[in-house]
Amino acid sequence: MTFLELKQREVINCKDCQRIGYVADLEFDPCNGHIKALIIPESGGFFGCFSRCASYCIPFCNIIRIGPDIILVDVDLEAILIQE
Repeated sequence: MTFLELKQREVINCKDCQRIGYVADLEFDPCNGHIKALIIPESGGFFGCFSRCASYCIPFCNIIRIGPDIILVDVDLEAILIQE
């Protein structure tokens, strides 16, 4: 699977069935090259213009399944929100 294929999948939280968004970036471990987390920008505001600059950092261990069109995760959104 390529990064472009991963970016086209919507991320859904199994805990509350909420749509989180789409993958914007990945966090890698520089020692072994494994993916550590998915970075998903927080959606909100009017067409994204008035939203605060924040993103979700979902650890790779919280990914339940990567399907053909969605990625299922199990996370507490307040715990993974990163303010920028």
